[in-house]
Amino acid sequence: MNLPKRYSLIVVTVFAVTLFFGCESNFKEVQKINFSEFVPATDADTANIKYTDSGRITGVLIARKMLDYSNLDFPFTEFPKGIDVTLYDKKQKRTFIKANYAISYKSTQVIDLIGKVKITSEAGQILETEQLYFDQKNEWFYTERKFKLTDTKGVSFGQGIDFSKDFKVIHSQRVNGEFESSDEKL
Repeated sequence: MNLPKRYSLIVVTVFAVTLFFGCESNFKEVQKINFSEFVPATDADTANIKYTDSGRITGVLIARKMLDYSNLDFPFTEFPKGIDVTLYDKKQKRTFIKANYAISYKSTQVIDLIGKVKITSEAGQILETEQLYFDQKNEWFYTERKFKLTDTKGVSFGQGIDFSKDFKVIHSQRVNGEFESSDEKL
């Protein structure tokens, strides 16, 4: 009588152990279902992208590395080795942009430029800062960081600036610097 109880106990133990390890394996599979890898949909070592509107080139972007995360809920494109961009207005006047790093958010259409950001217009205006945002929809740049603005009137330094991509409209905050003026009353 003791022998069947012993076999029953062994069978129950083996069944319980099998069930336990079987569930552990399934639990890990369920965890993997909810886990999405953070890998880019596209990884390019060199990118040369031309943007057009009605057959007219509006911009050219050159980057040594491009990581496209369009497969995520909040899609973005990252340029970890910097960018060199040329923007064209309707009269084909150019604005040149360089940055050590950039990230473009598709849903907000905002580009975050970071590290030795330099923007140069064809008219000779140069803006330098460490971080600058570009609102693609409104074609507007802005930052709250320190900046240096050089143009034909002189050099100004400040903290906080926003301006149109062609430098025709500039709003700056906390500015100091040297300016030349043709107005004698200054």
